[in-house]
Amino acid sequence: MKTLLDLENWNRKEHFAHFSRMEEPFFGATVTIDCTKAYQTAKSLNSSFFLYYLHKTLVAVNAIENFKYRISEGKIYINDRVDASATIGREDGTFGFSLIEYNSNFRIFEQTALAEIERIQNTTGLFTRSFDDDNVIHFSAIPWLNFTSLSHARSYTFPDSCPKISFGKMMTSESGKRSIAMSVHVHHGLMDGLHVGQFVDSFQELMNS
Repeated sequence: MKTLLDLENWNRKEHFAHFSRMEEPFFGATVTIDCTKAYQTAKSLNSSFFLYYLHKTLVAVNAIENFKYRISEGKIYINDRVDASATIGREDGTFGFSLIEYNSNFRIFEQTALAEIERIQNTTGLFTRSFDDDNVIHFSAIPWLNFTSLSHARSYTFPDSCPKISFGKMMTSESGKRSIAMSVHVHHGLMDGLHVGQFVDSFQELMNS
């Protein structure tokens, strides 16, 4: 479900008009996340660390309204729930786009995610299903790279306002502290650095809990 944002009375109306006219309205930042506690928690749950931080990402995304905004035909809609379209790798080195539904309960989310991952890994090609709605984040993990910045392949003619969140290689220091790079790209017409900062703070807090 989604509701229409009252654009005329939105305090970012001018910001939306300005950035929406740009060929590249997305901006992004890469930050370092402390994942020491989160990694330990995932292992204590006998769960995938990837699924654990994907879930925490969606918890944070769904807690910040601007991350649930999407643009359609010049209007902004607020989604009740945001899911994840994550890239899922296969043994042959290819990957497919998945659709993993969000649930605040990690165990329920985990079951849904594992079923979708298995489906992707037993199919071929990039698009193995239809994506009828845009209430998703585009999510990817690049566990081979400890990157400090990241860009995305994008078609400027394709209407897109979905946040793009990517994670790099988990690094471990001599003291045992673990960290991971997180890249966040968002549509500037829908949010600013303030909202990205709120998301990062919320996500880090969830990873520490």
